[in-house]
Amino acid sequence: MDRIAVLIPCFNEEQTIGKVVRDVKYALPEAVVYVYDNNSTDRTVPRASEAGAVIRREFKQGKGNVIRRMFREIDAQCYLMIDGDDTYPLDCAREMVDKVLVHHADMVVGDRLSSTYFTENKRPFHNFGNSLMRFGINSLFRSDIKDIMTGYRAFSYEFVKTFPVFSKGFEIETEMTIHAVNCNMQVENVVVEYRDRPEGSVSKLNTYSDGLRVIRKMIQLYKNYRPLRFFGCLCFLLVFAALLLMLPIVRVYLATGLVPRFPTLIVCGFMVLAGIQSFFAGMILEIMAAKDKRDFEYRLNQVHRQRMGCEESADAGE
Repeated sequence: MDRIAVLIPCFNEEQTIGKVVRDVKYALPEAVVYVYDNNSTDRTVPRASEAGAVIRREFKQGKGNVIRRMFREIDAQCYLMIDGDDTYPLDCAREMVDKVLVHHADMVVGDRLSSTYFTENKRPFHNFGNSLMRFGINSLFRSDIKDIMTGYRAFSYEFVKTFPVFSKGFEIETEMTIHAVNCNMQVENVVVEYRDRPEGSVSKLNTYSDGLRVIRKMIQLYKNYRPLRFFGCLCFLLVFAALLLMLPIVRVYLATGLVPRFPTLIVCGFMVLAGIQSFFAGMILEIMAAKDKRDFEYRLNQVHRQRMGCEESADAGE
């Protein structure tokens, strides 16, 4: 088991990957640097190898798929994940690692949005999307995560080995954040500097299609993790709409004793029934979600004992 493993997912980053690996080795000389190549067609792999990184590969395209492979294969007391595009200076790497190793944080978020992100990043829709996601997730999950979409994070062994990766692409950061918040894990924020990509380096993130995937993932996870609130809101909307449609009918009935527009009245009745059904579905799913949380705590304890056993074996071997 490594003490510190630095994980760098890469796809066509030949221009910057060598510098990123060298910067990591300078900031964290005791760390093992793993570069996971995701079908690059340029010289990313040779450049990373020349800089001293351990090269591994994931042939299934997508950042989420790469992270699933990394988390499955690497065992370490602390994981530092960073992008290979040289947008994150490494001056905060030691602080992030210490928050995991010393302060026992489960996830440390490299917060770009509180520093230079909005001045350095030249893509206004990316700026808007990051702010929207931060507001949406913190509001829905009642959390205080400063940067949802950052690719600069540190993790504990317990987080990595209990995190179920379902995302295939860039929505993986949203999934990580919501998982940590939902499972009541210790999350710390560290303000980090951000610099835009160097000239000639191209972002792989599509503003619109990947942005829609992220929003869809947020809604999906809210439904899965907060089912009573989600279906309760749906119940409220259905019942509220039904009452609005019924008001004119009730008003005419009170005035004349006649019931006009029977089809509308029938539709309103079905909407109320659907709302009640949504509410009880949310209650049932909420009980299942609570059971999942209890099962997760049991798995977390098992993983913690496994880590302690690995560390004791390593100490005995020394």
